[in-house]
Amino acid sequence: MLERREICIFASRPLSHDAPARPASARRSGPLKGAFRAPGDKSISHRAFLLGLLSVGTTEISGLLEGDDVLRTGAAARALGAAVERRGEGRWSVRGAGLGSLLAPRETLDFGNAGTGSRLTMGVVAGHAIDARFDGDASLRKRPMRRILDPLVAMGAQVIEQGEGGRCPILLRGTAEPSPIEYRTPVASAQIKSAVLLAGLNSPGRTTVIESEASRDHTEKMLAHFGASIASEAFGEAGRKITLQGRPQLVARPVIVPADPSSAAFPLVAALITPGSDIVIEGMMMNPLRTGLLTTLLDMGADIAVLDRRTEGGEDVADLRVRASALRGVDTPAARAPSMIDEYPILAVAAAFARGETRMNGLHELRVKESDRLAAVAEGLRVNGVECAIEGDDLIVRGKGAAMGGGSVATHLDHRIAMSFLVMGMASDKPVQVDDETMIATSFPTFRPLMARLGADIA
Repeated sequence: MLERREICIFASRPLSHDAPARPASARRSGPLKGAFRAPGDKSISHRAFLLGLLSVGTTEISGLLEGDDVLRTGAAARALGAAVERRGEGRWSVRGAGLGSLLAPRETLDFGNAGTGSRLTMGVVAGHAIDARFDGDASLRKRPMRRILDPLVAMGAQVIEQGEGGRCPILLRGTAEPSPIEYRTPVASAQIKSAVLLAGLNSPGRTTVIESEASRDHTEKMLAHFGASIASEAFGEAGRKITLQGRPQLVARPVIVPADPSSAAFPLVAALITPGSDIVIEGMMMNPLRTGLLTTLLDMGADIAVLDRRTEGGEDVADLRVRASALRGVDTPAARAPSMIDEYPILAVAAAFARGETRMNGLHELRVKESDRLAAVAEGLRVNGVECAIEGDDLIVRGKGAAMGGGSVATHLDHRIAMSFLVMGMASDKPVQVDDETMIATSFPTFRPLMARLGADIA
């Protein structure tokens, strides 16, 4: 197992470039039973590698998500000068190069399918006088990068080469003197905010990011954990103003990665829609900027008990007991989108098994994920006999308390589409097939064996 992981993290080409498609199908399961801990949070795992790179000393990480996306960021940290070593399952050490001391990578930083890893690393590179070429798989090459590059250019970085429309492959030239700026993000995006803050670390002044809607705050919390001087305050009705003092002395600190709410969402919804199910999810992150799905499912009548609230690694966590439930349709406000943006595909599956109409408002960001998730989710629902519609940026699902299934879903190289519709198959009248499950390894490499241990039937 160790050898396979090391090959993956230091591979020169991502697995998704040449791996053949592997179809999978799920059929109606018996009750799901058992307790488990979901994989480590992907957002925090990416940031642990990058802040370890920028710190002085050795950062010890436990609970790291060993999915392909995160391992690509680990490979990038190594290429930029860090010593990255796997110590055991989920345990890694990063001996940092230190802020201002990064090396120019000799080869292309190949991020595979990792949008978060590539965008945050662009911020790191932008604040250093080095050149780095960024690339990835076919899916990553379709994703917009101008929203990240524009503020970095304003700080002094240069885009030497780029694909059509500001997409990968991109050759980025950083600067040793990034200009301190005040930047208002055009959309609620932790990736934009984080890229600007990471570039601002090496600035001689203060960098300020203003959000009209607050996005997940893991970068701010982790920067403070590593010794940066950073302040966050309310701005407007729902926004935040974050101010970072440049050139801090970042010192290596241990990082405990909590369970990822976005990954836990799949067995959580599977238990809600599969009759007789009763499971416990251990160590679930309860950061209020990440619990939009939990709030929505409770609104729908889900039987979810929150147990043993506590703090792990600077984040609030709890255990969740989840039992099969009769769900009802709800109207989900657009303001909730930043706290559950990755969970809408699986929420749509839950909505298919609810009674009544569920309207998910303000999903424009789903159009620029690994796929056009809004279109892909609607297509997957329809081929499985679920009535739905897209109105502007809203998705409407008309649930009947059950789903027919029987369809074959095009995943568009999107791990969350693949897992969502395999979950649908676990409770549908007929099996549900996805055209490819290989990309699930980018975020949830243990998805299939974990679901099988709970009682799911995936072939």
